[in-house]
Amino acid sequence: MTTKTDEICMREALKEARQAMGSRDRPVGAVIMSQGQLIARAHDQVRLLKDPTAHAVLIALTQAANALQSDVLTDATVYVTVEPCAMCVGAILLSGVSRLVFGAADLKLGACGSVLDLTNNERLNRRLVVDRGVLSGECHALLRKSPVNV
Repeated sequence: MTTKTDEICMREALKEARQAMGSRDRPVGAVIMSQGQLIARAHDQVRLLKDPTAHAVLIALTQAANALQSDVLTDATVYVTVEPCAMCVGAILLSGVSRLVFGAADLKLGACGSVLDLTNNERLNRRLVVDRGVLSGECHALLRKSPVNV
């Protein structure tokens, strides 16, 4: 169920995604909330850092762990403009995040149901509550404007 907080946080993630476009990276932004506080914000920096793992979600998870001084983020919600890939969903699951909210589906790499679904795999020992499509129109529009092949 989408809340007003979900929309506010997704707008913050969209701000991050716009920063990624400025550095010619894929326009993906992420923020993380815990106990009513925004504790992390990041955007894709793959091209900027020449690092294939520099996805917005992974950078934000590192920031959140540092902010909470813990590798377990059970009270956290991750907001990301685009459906996370398998690498990012794996990291979200390993971190213990309780909820994921994303905007645009990713029909090429999405691991929350578009290509595969790691968020509800019975063989894994963790589950994740996922809310899809928050501000999806704005998130998709940003992807369409991107000069980067998405």
